[in-house]
Amino acid sequence: MTLTSDPTQPAPTIAVDAWSDPVIDQLGHDPRSAYVETFWLPILGPSSVWLLRRLADGLDRHPEGFELDLVDTAQSLGVGMRGGRNAPLLRTFERCCRFGAARMHGTSTISVRRRLAPLTRAQTERLPNSLRHEHDRWLSRPNVSPSFEQMQARARSLALSMIQLGEDNQSVERQLHRWRFHPAIAHDAIRWALAHHPHRESMTTTPPKHELVNGDAA
Repeated sequence: MTLTSDPTQPAPTIAVDAWSDPVIDQLGHDPRSAYVETFWLPILGPSSVWLLRRLADGLDRHPEGFELDLVDTAQSLGVGMRGGRNAPLLRTFERCCRFGAARMHGTSTISVRRRLAPLTRAQTERLPNSLRHEHDRWLSRPNVSPSFEQMQARARSLALSMIQLGEDNQSVERQLHRWRFHPAIAHDAIRWALAHHPHRESMTTTPPKHELVNGDAA
């Protein structure tokens, strides 16, 4: 992945897709979560964390992958573009790869984790004392994260409710992604909802009756 400092050239881009990992996808932490902001930030650095947040937002909107404008991204994150292979944005990508948050495929595609693994013991030991103690307390807390079965049941219930309200399949899937459901869970939820509302299958192209916004399902 090579950047050019010539402003007359088209803005370079890189293809971004999701790095699926069934274990970490279930046990890990969203890049926008308090865990990542508190404990991964000292390990990855602020520019890497903000980049992962930006990529997570992009994958929520485009679960199948998308093209990332590197010039726009660098400017949005406040990092430099000049320097060829040593450009600050490229070093940010490389740092994400070094710590297992992403991996490159050739020079034109990067796969990014939707969730970051808990810190290893060696990484925890690199934290300042105050954060190390806080991380120990965090690990000792009861696990209140919903199970896969709970998330699946919740997604199915929401999908069925939206289909009964007149939403088409694409609108339902987009809304489930906005609510942070994994794409595989969202896809399963729609199939389940259609099976339990069979008359809806002939109406999948009907425009939705109303526009859902974040928080409607609450």
